[in-house]
Amino acid sequence: MSTTSESPARRTVIRDVLIAVALIALSMLADGWVAEHVRYGRVYETDWGRMLRNFGYLPFWLLAAIALALNDRESKKWWRRGALLAAAPTAAGIVGELLKILVRRMRPPDVGTAYTFRAYSDHPFSSRGIGFPSSHAVVAFGAAAILSRLFPRAKWVWYAAAIGCAVSRLLAHAHYLSDVVAGASIGIAVAALVWHYGAPRAD
Repeated sequence: MSTTSESPARRTVIRDVLIAVALIALSMLADGWVAEHVRYGRVYETDWGRMLRNFGYLPFWLLAAIALALNDRESKKWWRRGALLAAAPTAAGIVGELLKILVRRMRPPDVGTAYTFRAYSDHPFSSRGIGFPSSHAVVAFGAAAILSRLFPRAKWVWYAAAIGCAVSRLLAHAHYLSDVVAGASIGIAVAALVWHYGAPRAD
């Protein structure tokens, strides 16, 4: 019976992984064009640009998690929703940093669009200057995905904010398109795992 009940869930996971891989592959085909044409160097000199970037800033979500826990302090498990909001972007960010160190693809150059990779012998444990995946996109989508579980009626607000954060990274010429698509996929996947293992259960 357990095999039968788990089969649809397994198929869903396989389907989602295949969709994510396909989207990343397709975005890589557009990397050169996007890196060449989607630019606005002053994006973070604007208020809206700084706002969008903050959605991918982990301390922002940790502060929001504390506020949510304090808001729920009258309930029996007052810490649960705040812990979920803290855990999803944090875990996603850690996975993203590990992948950066593993893949080692550099950010887009100022001139040209060709990929370059850092040698493993060059600062092997540093992700500085490495672009795949986008850390901001990983964190923003990790937060958006868990917030969409916690507050589903506002899910379009959360995802719009995450998409805006990702677009701002492209406008800043800080990432290839596939960097932010991979970041979004990782953030959503990690948040799904956090929800699976940490979501409130009916008594």
